[in-house]
Amino acid sequence: MTMKLTLPTDSAKRKEYGLSSFCDDYFPAALVGVARHSFHAGVKHTGGQPIHKRWLSTDHADCIRRHLLDLKDMQAHFERTAPPTEVEAALLCQEADALAWRALALSQELHEKFDGAPLAPAARLQPEPGLHTAAEMRQLEQVMESLR
Repeated sequence: MTMKLTLPTDSAKRKEYGLSSFCDDYFPAALVGVARHSFHAGVKHTGGQPIHKRWLSTDHADCIRRHLLDLKDMQAHFERTAPPTEVEAALLCQEADALAWRALALSQELHEKFDGAPLAPAARLQPEPGLHTAAEMRQLEQVMESLR
């Protein structure tokens, strides 16, 4: 069985993927915000385990639209009233971080499904014994039943 890698193995092709020179240099605050959002979501949903329970998160497109609508509402409010306070600005940025996380999650899943990318290291497609609570197992069973 051939091992799938995220990046091409050809050295010339690998130079097209400037993870540091493009992503880090163009979007440092956004990437830090997404990482922080991911950490807090991990604490909330997995007790801090570095895993992504994909079966609990299947509505990325709808979530993206909701986060975008919330962002637009928040921006419009600040344009009509007063500039945001420090706390309000932090909330606006957190909403943008949640939007970016969902967009990255959707993109990752599409790359895996249609572009041959390997499954993300932290992704879990189904519960694993010992990692999931009884409540999570019931929630998964409900999701699976609704898909039938």
